[in-house]
Amino acid sequence: MMLDSALRVGRLFTGEQFLDDHAVLLSQGRIEDVVPAAQLPSGLPVEDLGPDLLLVPGFVDAQVNGGGGVLFNEAPDLAGAMAIAETHRRFGATAMLPTFITDADAPRARAVVAIRQALAERRPGIAGIHLEGPFLCRARKGAHAADLIRPMSDADVDSLLELGLDTVLLTVAAENATPKQIRRLSDAGIIVSLGHSDASYEIASAAADAGARGITHLFNAMSQFGHRGPGLVGAALDHGALWCGLIADGHHVHAAAARVALRAKKGPARLFLISDAMPPAGAPGDTFTLSGRRVTRKGSRLTLDDGTLAGCDLTMDAAVRHAVSAFDVPLGEALRMASLYPAMFLRLDHDRGRIAPGYCGDLVLLSPKLQVEGVWIAGQGRREPRAPGVSAA
Repeated sequence: MMLDSALRVGRLFTGEQFLDDHAVLLSQGRIEDVVPAAQLPSGLPVEDLGPDLLLVPGFVDAQVNGGGGVLFNEAPDLAGAMAIAETHRRFGATAMLPTFITDADAPRARAVVAIRQALAERRPGIAGIHLEGPFLCRARKGAHAADLIRPMSDADVDSLLELGLDTVLLTVAAENATPKQIRRLSDAGIIVSLGHSDASYEIASAAADAGARGITHLFNAMSQFGHRGPGLVGAALDHGALWCGLIADGHHVHAAAARVALRAKKGPARLFLISDAMPPAGAPGDTFTLSGRRVTRKGSRLTLDDGTLAGCDLTMDAAVRHAVSAFDVPLGEALRMASLYPAMFLRLDHDRGRIAPGYCGDLVLLSPKLQVEGVWIAGQGRREPRAPGVSAA
């Protein structure tokens, strides 16, 4: 066993349990072992992170439109993707899917090429791509451009199967993609998520039975729960195979609705945290352009001029804090919602979401107030407090 270094900390969360006064042994960017501090090998370089801090698995964000002043749709290239990843790294996201929303074919193709390059070059923080649209429902378009929304064709499926990426998350409206199309995509490894959809409970359940794996930002831009028509929300909570992304920013989902959903969700799939972040996340500036329309930040709320919510300035550490304080989620479960559960949804949990032997050395150091104090990706990092005055929700 050739060890590179060790991180010693007062408290550690493995993804399963809390441990006091332990150390993480690192070797070539991966976790070799987790041991009590008293059992640290002699002669090994050890960084003592302090007795009052908490070391946790790196956060995994499946939906990141932008950050640091950059919108992926406006900068669908390697530099744009990496600027977003570097911003969200400061807030604990060690793996993320840059999210490209409904747009023209040419910039969408450039976005795919950029992510393919990032993965080939092993750029830190990039785990794949999220394509949100254009196969959505116009009635539930949210901030997406209505004129570019369309049903999925078999030719679209053929094109998606040729993207050449291991991790592709695709948001579709259940009524705009057939079960046969969803099955083809799912069988090929594409992760299909249902969202921006007015589908009935029955149509959504059929899509899940055909292989759809998730729900994009639960409650938002979808048919709601009713006692005679449970809608997509009802299918999301009642179907055990559907993982549900949840925006914990205090604007997109009422705390009571989140608490009810957490109690109601049928397993084994679970609710997990996403940022749905836009350019203002981790950056100054209160306006930006989305598909030619102005978006304004007032407080921590982002809206189009007509009042439509248009993403968030949320970061994953802030989402964890909100889940604990507003949703009454125990800290360990909130941390799982930010790391292990999204990793499971994206089929990355063999490598991410836990502090355990064999896993990637993606780690986040948190203060007692759950503020990020340091971040490591593949064992590389340092204590790196967030810049003062830059905050999310």
